[in-house]
This record gives sequence, C-alpha cells and structure tokens, in this order.
Amino acid sequence: MAGMDLKIVCEKIDSQREILHNISETIWMNPELQYEEVQAHDFLTDTLRKYGFNVTKHYLLPTAFRAEHVSTQDKGPVVAVLLEYDALPVIGHGCGHNLISEAGVAASIGIKAVMEADPTIVGKLVVLGTPAEEGGGGKVQLIKKGAFKDIDVAMMVHPRKFTIFAPPTLSKINCVIDFKGKESHASAFPWEGLNALDAAVCFYQSIGLLRQQIKPSYRLHAIITKGGTAPNIIPAEAQLKMYIRAPTRNEVYELKAKVEKCMQGAATSTGCTYSAQFDEENCYENLITNPVLGKLFGKFSEQLGLPECDTMKEIPAGSTDMGNVSHVVPSIHPVYDIETNAANHTIEFADASYSTKAQAPTLIAAKSMAMTALTLFRHPEVLAQVQAEFLAQRTLK
Repeated sequence: MAGMDLKIVCEKIDSQREILHNISETIWMNPELQYEEVQAHDFLTDTLRKYGFNVTKHYLLPTAFRAEHVSTQDKGPVVAVLLEYDALPVIGHGCGHNLISEAGVAASIGIKAVMEADPTIVGKLVVLGTPAEEGGGGKVQLIKKGAFKDIDVAMMVHPRKFTIFAPPTLSKINCVIDFKGKESHASAFPWEGLNALDAAVCFYQSIGLLRQQIKPSYRLHAIITKGGTAPNIIPAEAQLKMYIRAPTRNEVYELKAKVEKCMQGAATSTGCTYSAQFDEENCYENLITNPVLGKLFGKFSEQLGLPECDTMKEIPAGSTDMGNVSHVVPSIHPVYDIETNAANHTIEFADASYSTKAQAPTLIAAKSMAMTALTLFRHPEVLAQVQAEFLAQRTLK
C-alpha cells in the first residue's frame, strides 16, 4: 500500500509543480514582515480553497489560517502540516519561508489525493498557516489560543544549505534595553551631560567580554537601534535590541541573569539609568524532534533522493517557534538542502530560495512529509509509538 500511496503523492505533486512554484515565487516577490502577511494569507487561503480544502481565514490571529480535509469518517488521527510565510527586514525571504509555504501546500495536496483515492483512510488533515516566526512568536500565540488542542502530530520543513532530519535549535528570548542619560552641549558643557550612548556601548562591550565566560552553545547578539540625534548633543537616550539563546529555556534564564548584570554595570559606570523589556511571553523553546516521525521522514527523503548530510560534525543552530509546538504535540522540523552555500538570513540565501534549483529538493521534502502523514493514517500502531516517545521525551525534560 505504501508504494501506491507514494505513486499517488508523487503524481499529484509533480502534476502541480508549476502552480506550486508560483506559490513560492509570488510570496518571494511580495515579502511581508511578521503579523503583516496580508497578501500571503489571502493568496495561500485562496489557493487551498481552489484545491478543495475547507478554509478558515484569520484563524485566531489576523494573518493565520486553518484549512482542513477530513476522511469520509470524521475520526482518527489529526495531522497538521505547518506553513510559514513572513519575511525578514531589508533582505526579504532570506530564510526561505516562501519555500516552506510551497512545501506545505504540496504535501497537503499529496495527502489529500491519497485520502480521496482510498476512502478506507480515517483521519483529518489540517493545514495551519503560522505567521510571525521571525521573532514574533506566531506559533506561541496560536498554542496559547488553543490551535493545537485537537492536533495529534505537527510537521513542517525548512530550507537550509544542508539536510538534517532532526536538527537542533536553541531556546531564545528577545530583549529591548533602554538607557537614559541627560542631554548637554557636547563641546561647551559635556560635563553636565550623562551619555546614554556610552552606556549602550559599554553594555555592548560587556556582553562581548561575557561571551568568553559562557558555554560554547550559548549565543548573545545585539544591535544598537538608537544612539542619539546629533554629534553636538550628548545622547540622553540609547536603545539596543538583543537575542539571548541557549539549548534550553532554563539555561536562557541563567544567561539572562548574567546579561542583566552587564546592564547594571554599564548604567552605573556612566551615571545613567536603564530599563529592560524581556519578551518572556514569546520565549522560543528548543526543538524536540520525535524520533519515530524523524526516522519516517528520513526513510522517505532518502528513498526519494534527498539523503541526510553525513559530513556535519557540528550542526549550526538557530531558533524557531516550532520548538514550542514540539513541546505540546509530537513534531518534526527537518531542514533540507536547496543546493546553495549561502547561510540563512543573507541576501544570497534569499536569492537561492527564489532559484529554480530549490524546486526539486522542496518537492522531495513535501513528498516525504506527505508519506510520513499517510503512514500515521494507515498504521495506528505507529501513531501509538509516536505518542509513547513523546511522553518519554516530556518525562526527560
């Protein structure tokens, strides 16, 4: 039966490759930032509706959506395929979310085709549009609003410059730091001022020194977003934005305490005051890949010609709000090679995500997701293994 399912999945996706490519191109050419993905939301929901899905626009969040296809019997497993479609400032789709949308739609129409061809399949397919992955915590908010309460398994794929079926990710918290000083004439009366920019620079240098005394898996990065108004005015205000990352949420908060001491030191040494806003509500969790699902995806990916990279001694890790989903339901978030040497979050990767070279691996990743979902629909014992592993992983947290 798996052979017939694979045949149907491949034929359906391959027959729609031009439309699927157009999904990627359209989203790529119209980049929208977090929670502003109005065009992508409308385009994707219209597309899914044309493919016969029952679509709910503006699902729980203004630019989120939910589309469903249910078997003839409204029971059985509920499998969610997740889409992302927000872009980055300035560089657009430098993380390839246009391809994530394409892969999600492709996998969904492949699954639906098999479900329609075989009425004995029992289950529900959910296509979940999740906005604001790039720092906005779209999935975190969807979890809080109950989007995953009826979901048994969640999956998505992500383009990278290598293929890894169970990639590590880091927990992350965002922070905005404001330093307040006192304005004065920078030449005539500098001693009457308190330089908030000096405080910001002192803090920036302090976290640079702190990096020498933290674990290699920890990450600190910041930008100065406000540093004054004119060179002849002592800056009374300065601001930084930063990300604090570590392998787990607990470690993030341990690192956060060290960062706060750097803030205090910078303020004290310059005579300024400071305030810090930590976006704890949208803290990203580390990704927990379900081993049963990961092996299933990997088996189909290798069968279709997209093997795992075997030369990576150390896998670079970012952060994703899919990590939060993986703490709620069994999940996978494989990354796949789109035949580029460029790193994510660069203009070069944005170009690669638009390239036709990215199409073949994207569709293989989509077919692998489809076959993973169909295995769960056809084999309740596999879903039971997935759930058992999930409970075991939660116990070990």
